[in-house]
Amino acid sequence: MNKDDILQTQIEPLLNYFQEIMPLNKKEQHLVIELFKPRLYRKRQYVLQEGDICNQCNFVVRGCLRMYKVDTGGNIHIIQFASENWWLMDIGSFHDRTPSALNIDTIEDTMVLQISYENLLTLYTQAPKFDRIFRVLVENSYVSLQKRLLQNISSNAEENYLSFLKTYSHLTNRLPQTQVASFLGMTPEFLSRLRNKQVKRKS
Repeated sequence: MNKDDILQTQIEPLLNYFQEIMPLNKKEQHLVIELFKPRLYRKRQYVLQEGDICNQCNFVVRGCLRMYKVDTGGNIHIIQFASENWWLMDIGSFHDRTPSALNIDTIEDTMVLQISYENLLTLYTQAPKFDRIFRVLVENSYVSLQKRLLQNISSNAEENYLSFLKTYSHLTNRLPQTQVASFLGMTPEFLSRLRNKQVKRKS
């Protein structure tokens, strides 16, 4: 397999993703291939560190990312996970060009396709269709975060856990219990009791 074949294999999931939202012509597909760059991150490697400007919009080809905040006591608060065919970035830092208050790192060895802020503007200019596509992505992300906020303030711990299982069913066996607990805002011990309760109900 030559270099072009490898690149085509890496970019194929992203092209398919865009095609499902809005069909792309040959020129638009070529722009995606030209402007999105593949990058491999090893497990526990930073994609973004607090204090840096988020310069890349990340589409996950394989692996898993997490975005989180570390409080003054050193506690980790996970905001979002992103695995195959999901996007992740600090959208405020990316669009406002301001230092991020968040971190993004990898839970597994992870391959992403990245587009820089400058190249995204180029994409919008040369193929206006992507302005609409990314507007849909931002709107979907906002809706998801809003639903999560409402879930957290209106549901009990068990309901939040069941919602997590539904949303991230593909990740339940890939995430350490400590990270699931951090995402849900509970201790690993309490999460373990919830899991045991669910197992007993199914048995």
